[in-house]
Amino acid sequence: MKKLICTMTLAALLCGAAGAANGSYTVTAELSPDITVKIDGVERVFYNAQGKEVHPISYAGTTYVPIRSIGELMDKNVNWDEATSTATIGGTRVTPDATGTPDRNAREQEISLRMEPGYTIVIDGVKRTFYDVNGKQVDPALYNGSIYLPIRAIGEIMGKTVSWNEATETVFLSSGSADGSVTDFDTANPTKPTNPVNPTQPTGSVTLEQAKQTALDHAGKTASQVTFVKAHQDFDDGRWVYEVEFIVQSGSAYLEYDYEIDASTGKIISYDYDAEGYQPSGSGNSGAGVSVSESTAKQTALNRVPGASASNIYKFKLDFDDGRWEYEGTIIYNQMEYEFTIDANTGSIVEWDVESIYD
Repeated sequence: MKKLICTMTLAALLCGAAGAANGSYTVTAELSPDITVKIDGVERVFYNAQGKEVHPISYAGTTYVPIRSIGELMDKNVNWDEATSTATIGGTRVTPDATGTPDRNAREQEISLRMEPGYTIVIDGVKRTFYDVNGKQVDPALYNGSIYLPIRAIGEIMGKTVSWNEATETVFLSSGSADGSVTDFDTANPTKPTNPVNPTQPTGSVTLEQAKQTALDHAGKTASQVTFVKAHQDFDDGRWVYEVEFIVQSGSAYLEYDYEIDASTGKIISYDYDAEGYQPSGSGNSGAGVSVSESTAKQTALNRVPGASASNIYKFKLDFDDGRWEYEGTIIYNQMEYEFTIDANTGSIVEWDVESIYD
């Protein structure tokens, strides 16, 4: 067995066995550069061997950081055994923490994260299995050449209290108890409340109309120039957000603008726009050409997956494609992933794809 030492020059080799582990599966996660990590009150910024800043990743209520960064946090060496797909954290660290240039252009974005249940993680000679706050096992992950581990579990192994400040988007690992401004990290709104008191305007948040105006101002448009396709509140990665989407005519073509806005601060989290070659039915009406409601479309898809419920719908959106309005979504249930497209005018399923999450 060949053991590779994870030094600054060899850190990227931690992914050498990316295809070797059994049971690997790919999920959609979120790169979260806005999350700050503080260890005993000191903010930590992490870099890879090439001096590029690396950021936390959020998936299913758990936040991950690279194993190389974890080695720095624990002041221990990180070793990789390619033959057995085993990463080891232990011993006194012999290399300095990596330094580099902060990534000023980083933004939250969806990424493909590969989960590696076949990887073995040994910390201080003990094989570790990681769990979230609800007792569910959490697998190691692989992204851009680095193994990622859940920071909450690592904090507990270090004997530290792990807590979360929603207002500043900061995770704390501290030797003392958390103060009143923070809550347990994985229980800080990990899922959308079943019956929120006021789902359209949480306490201290901006309104939907303010969020729409923020998007319009950023795009340099007025309400009379656009047709809103989507404007609603959602709960995503531990916080309330507004999803705002509108189309703008540009000559004979159209531009589609898509914004995600923090519902507490009004800050634009992410945005993009794409050229769309279509003519919407009607004008000035965000529901033009849409006869089927979201709830009806969701139920149509769920009827094809016996046993699945609305909580198993992980993605769902209204879009305009190939000259028609349609609902696109994903159901994950019983270790299978179902991707579907439903005609928003007729309610018929026009695309249906099924695969194992382990493929």
